[in-house]
Amino acid sequence: MTLYHFGNCVALIYVPYYLTYKYSGLSEYGAFWKCIQAGGIYIFTQLCKMLVLATFFDSENVSSSGEFNFIAEILRSSVDIADLLGLAFVLSRIPGKGHSKLITAGLGWAAAEVILSRGLMLWVGARGAEFSWIYIQKCLESNISLIQHISTSTLLWLFSRHDLHKKFTPFVTLLLAATIYKGVWLDGVLTIASVGPWATLAIKALVTCAMGFVSLHIYTGLAQLIGI
Repeated sequence: MTLYHFGNCVALIYVPYYLTYKYSGLSEYGAFWKCIQAGGIYIFTQLCKMLVLATFFDSENVSSSGEFNFIAEILRSSVDIADLLGLAFVLSRIPGKGHSKLITAGLGWAAAEVILSRGLMLWVGARGAEFSWIYIQKCLESNISLIQHISTSTLLWLFSRHDLHKKFTPFVTLLLAATIYKGVWLDGVLTIASVGPWATLAIKALVTCAMGFVSLHIYTGLAQLIGI
């Protein structure tokens, strides 16, 4: 039973990543090693973030203590700007045009995150003697992160374009800022409202899909304009 539960969790996490790689056309472009490179840059970025947090921020203020601390979360989220810089560097290192570049960067970044943040948790926890819904929720949350990272790579690509229509620039900037401080405004509201875990997961999925839809809409209009 424990092995069955562990297998379900692993499939729930990693199968969507595999399907995204296969059916987005990345396998035809030989983008596997580009995804690996994106994952390596993710690891380096996280090490830099840990160094900054340990050096410049008081661990007592930054660490969570069971209550939502806006100051601590703002400090923590501000360091997440390094994620945007790292993902932008990944985009600059991936050749090509069109959706394959954006999906390669977002998928490689998200895959590295889910392996490092969920792999050990599933191996130690999901193989336990007792069934717990928390691992199913963590797996579903990883799928939401995949959409978020692909949307973020799209927004960064749009932000770097000089031919982006000026009326879309505030929306792209606002969405990037909302992505950075998502842990403040979204998690803060959900914590204050005392929303349950499944409702929290549903709201996060809804917000992430809405941000992804807006990003896709702006990208589609620009892609048709420049012919990619």
